[in-house]
Amino acid sequence: MILTICPNPCIDYTIEVENLLVGRLSRIENKIEQFAGKALNTAIGVSRLGESVTASGFMFDKGSRAFINYLERENVKCNFVVNKGSLRVNIKVIDSKSMLTELNDSGEMVTAQKQKELLELVKNISTGVDVTVISGSLPTGVKPEYYHELVKASNGKVIVDCEKDNLKSAISAGVYMVKPNLYELESFTGDTYRSYQDMLKGCQKMLDAGASKVLLSLGIRGAILTDGTNSFYCRSENVAVNSTVGAGDSMVAAASIGIKNGFSDEEILRTAVSAGTASVITQGTSLFTKDKFEEIYKKLKVTKMRML
Repeated sequence: MILTICPNPCIDYTIEVENLLVGRLSRIENKIEQFAGKALNTAIGVSRLGESVTASGFMFDKGSRAFINYLERENVKCNFVVNKGSLRVNIKVIDSKSMLTELNDSGEMVTAQKQKELLELVKNISTGVDVTVISGSLPTGVKPEYYHELVKASNGKVIVDCEKDNLKSAISAGVYMVKPNLYELESFTGDTYRSYQDMLKGCQKMLDAGASKVLLSLGIRGAILTDGTNSFYCRSENVAVNSTVGAGDSMVAAASIGIKNGFSDEEILRTAVSAGTASVITQGTSLFTKDKFEEIYKKLKVTKMRML
């Protein structure tokens, strides 16, 4: 089974405009409300690909019932630690050029007691789990070190997708896979990368810090997967981009299934890029569908990269 842990769930309002004019009037052409959170998006992606998945993490009592109903309709089992307060609200603005501007809320305070409850819950429900995914930001009151504690409390092969100090904390606990994008990789290492070979050098720093594998997402260029000994590259299919929201979460969903089922690294990479590509061609914040995933999967090829 696959378990996903979302520390900071939210409601996303995706607003579509012709042109986002800073300091001037921009008229809304479409608005979509979506229950979200990185690990919860991943759970939905796993379910849509036909695998059993349980979603956990923090939840907030105001609005939680509708959120849980939504996940259950997607065949995602739920087991949350519920806090007092309201779900945070994020605003994502997409213009006609598919440029995404995000305004993210920090959310309600989570007490030390609730943090302990989630660690105990994760220890219990992750017994027998094949893969555990921990991703997203931390709510108010939770320090980056909590990512380290969540990794240590988790069973199965752990995948993390977060950034900055949260990422450093998670990797220090020893994780099976980390999925940065290029910005997150550069933030982690403090360097700038132009060539794929330079990117591999950056990935090696994550491996040295405690990750066993790095899945580096490169947007429309595809992705790299490396364990420091063997490295692979998969170029994304050339498609019209509607929204990049959820693309990384979709990649993690497919990768987690590949890891659970013992796929080769080449196959894990191919499925991850297929899911990410299928997500970006979907309107708004909706995740990919299985049929679109399978259509793109047939077109992708993985190549082995020359080692450093």
